[in-house]
Amino acid sequence: MTELPADLDEALVSFATRRPLLVASDYDGVLARLRDEPSAAVPEPGVAEALARLAAVPGVTVALVSGRGVADLQETSGLSGPFRWVGSHGEEFDGPLSGELADRRDALAARLAPLVAGVLDARLEVKPASVAVHVRQVRDREAAAALLEEARSAVDSSLTLKPGKGTALRRLVAELGAAAAMYLGDDVTDEDGFRALAPDGLTVKVGDGPTDARFRVAGTAGALALLRRLGDLVR
Repeated sequence: MTELPADLDEALVSFATRRPLLVASDYDGVLARLRDEPSAAVPEPGVAEALARLAAVPGVTVALVSGRGVADLQETSGLSGPFRWVGSHGEEFDGPLSGELADRRDALAARLAPLVAGVLDARLEVKPASVAVHVRQVRDREAAAALLEEARSAVDSSLTLKPGKGTALRRLVAELGAAAAMYLGDDVTDEDGFRALAPDGLTVKVGDGPTDARFRVAGTAGALALLRRLGDLVR
């Protein structure tokens, strides 16, 4: 069994005594291993049970906060339960995009499509509230870096390259009147969420890399160990 760092376990003990609680987590790289094919990113064994156990505790709200669209997240994960679903980096919170924003998304996709088509193994993904350029499978790393730079230059300055997970988390905290909040994330899109809950939130970086999170665990196994430990404590 994966052992949690002593300071994180101490923080969990204190966190578990508070109510209402918000337990929020990114999906890819935290609850599911990263995959080259996003549709193959199923939850790690034990994740569904750990989340359901937490969500069944009175005064505890479990939220899944992802860059994926909500429909995609629900279908890919297969998770079901009394969870809060926040998709598209926080844009999908109270319903789908407005017609104007959807039109701007489609215009951006049309502008980026020929750039992506020119790089072998690059992929363009049109999400409910955003457009993503994927270069993980591009073998020519110089070409991948050049594509990302060109894509950044093509983006209208009135649009944002920054995630909105922090705004979504603050909104959830306010809506729930949460006495304490936790967020687990694994990459740069989650740093916004970590900073939003600072300084008192229980923020956990999953994996390596620089971070503003207060704590760190090693990979999806560490994230699952944390959720199971918290499940023991809140009950």
